[in-house]
Amino acid sequence: MSVMDLPKVELHLHHEGAAPPAFIRQLAFEKKVDLSRIFADDGSYAFENFVHFLQVYEAATSVLQSPEDFARLTRAILEQSVEQGVVYCESFLSPDFCGGGDVAAWREYSQAIQETALKAEADLGIILRGIVTPVRHFGPEQAKRTALCAAETAGDWIVGLGMGGDEGQGHQGDFAYAFDMAREAGLRLTTHAGEFGGPDSVWEAIRDLNVERIGHGVRAIEDPKLVAELVARQITLEVCPGSNVVLGLYPSLGEHPIARLRDAGVRVTVSTDDPPFFHTTMRREYDMLSQTFGWDESDFRALNQTAAEAAFCDAATKERVMKLLETS
Repeated sequence: MSVMDLPKVELHLHHEGAAPPAFIRQLAFEKKVDLSRIFADDGSYAFENFVHFLQVYEAATSVLQSPEDFARLTRAILEQSVEQGVVYCESFLSPDFCGGGDVAAWREYSQAIQETALKAEADLGIILRGIVTPVRHFGPEQAKRTALCAAETAGDWIVGLGMGGDEGQGHQGDFAYAFDMAREAGLRLTTHAGEFGGPDSVWEAIRDLNVERIGHGVRAIEDPKLVAELVARQITLEVCPGSNVVLGLYPSLGEHPIARLRDAGVRVTVSTDDPPFFHTTMRREYDMLSQTFGWDESDFRALNQTAAEAAFCDAATKERVMKLLETS
């Protein structure tokens, strides 16, 4: 079996960021919204740097205006994921884009997404769970509203809270209230750090938010003491190699630290982040890692085992996922 064909677990996928460009263009056409500025001549998303990427991302999201739109998006995402061999996925969902942070509106959006996900689970065999996502550059006060949405819908389907957005805005600790609210509601915690923010942002995430997973986290490699801390605490990194290369963190995959982190004993997983933006898929990520680092089937099976163990779902679901990983 090719490593690309293995059953896969993906822990770091932004729901809106996984929207196929053709899907967004169709919605824009239906709603008579001109989004031509965000697309390249070949129809792909076009951006120049990380800040511009965030602007293009939010422009694309602007045509997702109703629970029905998000239901359609969810089906499109899950059909793509199944094609990539993904059997379990956790997706970042932002109430800011689903009702503006209003709890009642968020309930309607999240229910539409969940119902679509459960139908896809029955039809396609893929399991999806949601992680509610405050957007860092929207600020701490808005994050409190987002965390309230998360707390009010916490359960078997909404399983975590995980902050995304611009790491250059404020500090992790500024959002401690929102994370404490989610923790008290029984949600599991992750946050983006160690991407553009450097090792200090990972230290902040551990110290001030007490998370058990880190989104990206790759710049921890720059601080040996931090690497040792990640190993000691068994904190899992949601690594997105293709995203990191496209956004310029590393000039090539060969210089990416995922292999060094793994060799040091850090728990690493592999995800696509915002796949159409970064011209990647899970199969492509596996292929590139195999070619670059010589990883074989046993390496990728171990990666997926780590990802399944780090998943935020309940024990019964996790057991199902483990069995799906063993089926081939």
